[in-house]
Amino acid sequence: MADPEILAIREAIAKRPRPSEISELRANSDARGLAFGLPSDVTVTPVNANGAKAEWTATPGAATDAAILYVHGGGYVIGSLDSHRHMVAEIGRASGVKVLAVDYRLAPEHPFPAAVDDTVAAYRYLLETGIKPNRIIIAGDSAGGGLVIGAMLAIRDAGLPTCGGGWCISPWVDMEATGASFTDRAMTDPTVQKATILYMAGQYMGGADPKSPYASPIHGEMRGLPPLLIQVGACETLLDDSLLLARLAGMADVPVDLQIWPEMIHIWHIFHPVLGAGKRAIVAGGAFVQKTLQGA
Repeated sequence: MADPEILAIREAIAKRPRPSEISELRANSDARGLAFGLPSDVTVTPVNANGAKAEWTATPGAATDAAILYVHGGGYVIGSLDSHRHMVAEIGRASGVKVLAVDYRLAPEHPFPAAVDDTVAAYRYLLETGIKPNRIIIAGDSAGGGLVIGAMLAIRDAGLPTCGGGWCISPWVDMEATGASFTDRAMTDPTVQKATILYMAGQYMGGADPKSPYASPIHGEMRGLPPLLIQVGACETLLDDSLLLARLAGMADVPVDLQIWPEMIHIWHIFHPVLGAGKRAIVAGGAFVQKTLQGA
């Protein structure tokens, strides 16, 4: 039986304006996120994380000796703290820890590897606060989901200690968009199409090699990475990105939990205030964080 909540969200998405200007895309994304509001028990504290703009989000009882480092989606071109704050707060609540969300620099003004550099800077900041690396989970959605892995590779290559785990939501891990799901899921995905992905990849890469492991982690060496949770909707054009990421990580002996959610669309978690499946997916991710930290 079809989920009536996701059907209603699909209808709302279909009615959205389709601006072509990046400035308008950014404004609309932020406005949609802010419209959800925040529960009254959420505290938000802006911080400079080694030069990267960021903010702490916490709910009552959040552990102080652990943290989630969160990187938002938006194709590296749109998205911000404002667009994702309500989702980040709920992720922290479900996980029982505070969250440091990074407002990394966006393309085309700041092309690759700016987003990676800002994420690594924020990770260094967390280490400098005294949080042990195995008590840090890096999480993100869409472009941020790919950045979770790209940043892990950059962190390792910088000689820094590995974090405790990674939570990838609808991750984008292939700048060349080679997955077959861009074709066979094109009619079921209301938000992401191959042309959009390739446009954003061009804006982000700025002429750099699209096969760079920090941008397209499917071309990186994943052996030695910490446990991963990958959540993807069955209706997504990015479905094959998740399948390939899980396959390659698994072949490198990385523990992987791949969850394919029936009927769900790209980053359905962001609709959690009006979508039960979004809330359940966040709860499932929070359980992964708690289990991972228990073993730390």
